[in-house]
Amino acid sequence: MNKAHLDSNSLGIQLQHLATKYTLTDELIAKFKRYMELLIEWNKKFNLTAITNPAAIVKYHFDDSLAITQHIDFQNIHCISDIGTGAGFPSIPLTVLFPHLKTILIEVNAKKRTFLEHIIKELSLHDVTIYPHDWRTFLRTTDYPIDYFFARASLQPEELVRIFKPGSPYTNATLVYWASHQWIPQKPEFLYLEKEVNYTIDSIQRKFIFFKQTK
Repeated sequence: MNKAHLDSNSLGIQLQHLATKYTLTDELIAKFKRYMELLIEWNKKFNLTAITNPAAIVKYHFDDSLAITQHIDFQNIHCISDIGTGAGFPSIPLTVLFPHLKTILIEVNAKKRTFLEHIIKELSLHDVTIYPHDWRTFLRTTDYPIDYFFARASLQPEELVRIFKPGSPYTNATLVYWASHQWIPQKPEFLYLEKEVNYTIDSIQRKFIFFKQTK
């Protein structure tokens, strides 16, 4: 059996696992497959991700992004924001699954924004805004009705918890940080730590860190 056939089998297994785990329709699986194809194609020019194997993209990008759905009721959420979204993780997969969401993607890199614009159009996503400036500028100049902020492989928690500082328009939002199993909160972010939730991707232990404004 050649490598291409093995890769195809592995991809099929991972897509089926994704479909079963998150109850995805054939239409949604087709969107995720297209997302994967475009990520691989554009990565050759723009260096969007270090993960280039199709099955690994499904596992470590799509599944890892959607894992948060097991801990948040997205049907009752209206607006999310992704801090340093890069190639769109986690918020593009979440918006594919929940198209009612208003989504704000924060990304300063122009090449990555070009890819995001293309993937939004290709996947027929609606009500998705790309914000082109840095995190501190975002906090100073915007006032979106955001329920949840997500941060996966972007800024450190000490910087992220600026949303809870006096004068921020987002003090009532919840911040979720994708962390390694070994992550330990430091003093600046510990003040806002609400809870930690463990989860597993391909036997790798990780955890979601929820931050809220202290009362």
